[in-house]
Formats: sequence, structure tokens, C-alpha cells
Amino acid sequence: MKKLFLGLALIGGQLMFAQKVVDLKVENNQKKEQPATISKEKVNTYNDNFLAFINALQSSDRKAMDGLLSDKVKEIVTDDVLKKVKDGIDYSKKLEILKVGYYVTMDGISHPNIKYKYAGDKSSKEAISAVFEDDGKILGVLPAKSEK
Repeated sequence: MKKLFLGLALIGGQLMFAQKVVDLKVENNQKKEQPATISKEKVNTYNDNFLAFINALQSSDRKAMDGLLSDKVKEIVTDDVLKKVKDGIDYSKKLEILKVGYYVTMDGISHPNIKYKYAGDKSSKEAISAVFEDDGKILGVLPAKSEK
């Protein structure tokens, strides 16, 4: 009989403490809120760096391209990736800025983003997107070809 009471007391004690409620608090700690617009000086800096990158890409100057790329992406950018970017851009047409904004990466950080279109192109289907770091280094270039 004592063993039965001891067993019930142990099981009852475990059940009583198993119902304990834990308080959970969620905090939204974003590092820095970005302004809605990018200043003209920054846009000009980003645009100059992008056009210099395009010229280096056209002439296959790897050293100049590496100088304009961010340290975060230098290791993963191979010659095959650069060839795909080079093939996706029409060098006979002039580029114009279509839209300026921010691009949020997978790690939740907003980076400046500029979308370019070809001069004289009424539709924005053939837009080239360039993502930058705040210092003007290029994080990524996404050329887009329209299907013909």
C-alpha cells in the first residue's frame, strides 16, 4: 500500500509541475530603419560604379571588376557567373535609370537597388537590377532578357 501511495505521489507531482506556463516576449530589434529615398549623390555614385563595372565586364577586365565588387561576393563570383551576366546585357544600347529603391536580402538587411532599362525601351520587361552596399560596392547584378 505504501508503494502505491508513493507511486501516485510521484506521478501526481510530475503532472502538477508539468502545467507550468512560460512567459515569452518577442522583441523587434531591427538594426537601422532606412529612409524611403536614396540621395542623388549616392545614386550618382552607385550609377558610376555600375557603369564602370559594365565597361570592365565588356572588356573582360577581371581586376577592375574585383575592385568594384563587394568583399562578400568576390569569393563566389566565378568566370561562369560573369559570362552569364555579360551575355545578359546588350552593350549596343544605352542604359537609363528606371527605378531606385531598396532590396532586402535573406538576412533581413536592406541594400540600395537600382533598376536600369535600355534607352528608348517603352516597356520595363528588359530591366537590369543592381544591388549595392552603402559604400557603393556591387553586391549583385541581375540582367533580364525578354523572351523572343
